[in-house]
Amino acid sequence: MERNKAIKDKVNEEDNKVFALLSNYLNNKPDFISKEEIDEIVKYGVSIEYAFNVIFAAALGLDIVDKVDDADLFNKYFNKMSHKLDANEYYNNSYFKNIKIPTIKKGNSELKYEKYKPYEVFVCNDIITTREGRQIPQIGFFETEFIFPAFLENNRIWMTITPNEIETMKEAVAKAFGNVLTFGLGLGYYAYMISEKDEVESITIVESNEDVIQLFSKCILPQFKNTQKIKIIKADAFEYAQEHMAKGNYDFVFTDLWHDVSDGIDMYLSMKEHEKQSPSTVFMYWIEKSILCYL
Repeated sequence: MERNKAIKDKVNEEDNKVFALLSNYLNNKPDFISKEEIDEIVKYGVSIEYAFNVIFAAALGLDIVDKVDDADLFNKYFNKMSHKLDANEYYNNSYFKNIKIPTIKKGNSELKYEKYKPYEVFVCNDIITTREGRQIPQIGFFETEFIFPAFLENNRIWMTITPNEIETMKEAVAKAFGNVLTFGLGLGYYAYMISEKDEVESITIVESNEDVIQLFSKCILPQFKNTQKIKIIKADAFEYAQEHMAKGNYDFVFTDLWHDVSDGIDMYLSMKEHEKQSPSTVFMYWIEKSILCYL
């Protein structure tokens, strides 16, 4: 038992170290790595992924050559953590292909395109948990510039459609059916993707931000093929869940109200309390797998 506890404590310690280093990097220098640095290492016959990981480890402050613990951390995490992504895979996504975002402002809200620089690091999927209980964040990078739609609030990026949103919504898109309720509108990615499904009959979207609703209704919704499926309700999500959700006879409910895990835990737990009112409804939550890692 003591040995098992020691192993678990060691894994938790290493998890925490990797998350702390990654968080600092993403917050302060996500575009630190350059193509020139990658090319300098690749010419020695290694892959782009390996070159990236070596430079990335150094940027995080790890010495994988002279420090055994740092080399061990590198071997345990980095190959499973970082991913070279194919930009064309995401540009061929039906939302990217069919929906065009204008540059427009309304109040403190703004629609525009943002971009990742080549080799810029970003979160690209939910945290994965290994058989030994190790929690490994998922980060991605592109070899070329990647342009994506964004919604800004007070000049701060609040909602985007990036590989992270696409990957972490795949399961909820695949499982949606019947009369769907979704909390949170954003750029309408989830609503668009499920509106294309024959199994989805209607989509009720609850959103509290009037500027978001107006921008979506004016600039994005008219580009949907199945606009007749969409109904938008301006309301607080938790008030609607408490007072109206059970009366709506919804088959499937998807909640996407938070920016990331840090601001999502409390809202996730609050919304989970409302599930008991609708026992026959299927509920799913954005980045739930990552949130559960912290509970």
